[in-house]
Amino acid sequence: MTLTKLETRRVHKVWGQRQLWGPFADPAPGEEPIGEVWFEDPRGIDRGLLIKYLFTQEKLSIQVHPGDEQAHRLGLPRGKDEAWVVLKAEPGATIAMGLKQPESLTTVRAAALDGTLQDLVDWRPVAANRTYFSPSGTIHAIGAGLTVIEIQQNSDTTYRLFDYGRDRELHLDDGLAVSSPVPYSFDNSERQLSDHRAVIVAAPTFTLERVVGPCAFRLSASEPVWLVPVEGDSAADDQSLDPGSAWLAEGAASLRLGPGAVLLLAHEGTEPLAIDEY
Repeated sequence: MTLTKLETRRVHKVWGQRQLWGPFADPAPGEEPIGEVWFEDPRGIDRGLLIKYLFTQEKLSIQVHPGDEQAHRLGLPRGKDEAWVVLKAEPGATIAMGLKQPESLTTVRAAALDGTLQDLVDWRPVAANRTYFSPSGTIHAIGAGLTVIEIQQNSDTTYRLFDYGRDRELHLDDGLAVSSPVPYSFDNSERQLSDHRAVIVAAPTFTLERVVGPCAFRLSASEPVWLVPVEGDSAADDQSLDPGSAWLAEGAASLRLGPGAVLLLAHEGTEPLAIDEY
C-alpha cells in the first residue's frame, strides 16, 4: 500500500472563523479569519476529489456549480458535486438547498439583483453528525455557525449568484446557465453496511462511507481512497491517522479503529468499497 499524507492549505475568507474546531490552530492576532483548510496531494497530482474543512462565522454566498458535462464544454476537467459532514452547528444554523418552489431563470436573475434570492432558497436547519449532498446545479449556500468536512469533486469553479452586498464578483450569466431552479430532492438517508460501517453519500460521482470503531478491516481498492479521521484513534497499517489530517491510500491496507473512533472513506466509484472486517 502507498499511503500519502495530504498537505494542508489554510485559506482566508471574509466569512471564516477565528476560533477553529478541534486540532486546527486559530489564526494569529491580526490575521484574517480562516474559512477553509484544503488537503492536497503533495506531488501536485490532479486528483478527482478534494477534501476540505469549512469554518463559517457568516453565511457563504448563494452559489451554484457546473456538472461534468457543462464543465467539459467549458474546457474544464470536471464539474463539482459536493457533500458536507457537519461536525459542529451553532443553534439555529442552516444550509440553503435548492429553492422553495420551482422558479423561472428570469425570476432567479431578478431576485439575485434585488436581494430577494435569499428568500427564494430553502434554508434548512442542520445538526452535528448529519451529512448533506449538494449535486451540481443545485442553488445553495452554507449558513453561519458551522464546521463541516466537505468532500467534493476537485474543482474550484463556483458561480456566485448573491453575496449579501459584499464587494466580490458575481457570475449571474454563467451561474444561471448551469442552475436548476427547483426544490432540492436528493435522498440523504444512510445505508448501513454492517454494525460499524455505512454509506452516507451515494452520488453519481463519488461514494462516501463512515466507519465507527472499535473495529479492524482490510481495505482492497483498485482506485485511490481518501481517508479522513474525524475523531478517536485510528491507523492504516502502522501509520497513526490523527484527526485534522487527511490521507490518500492506494492499494491494500489494514485499518484499525479504537473505541469511538470515526473515519470517513471517500472514493470516485459508485459502489461501496471492498472491505473485509475481522
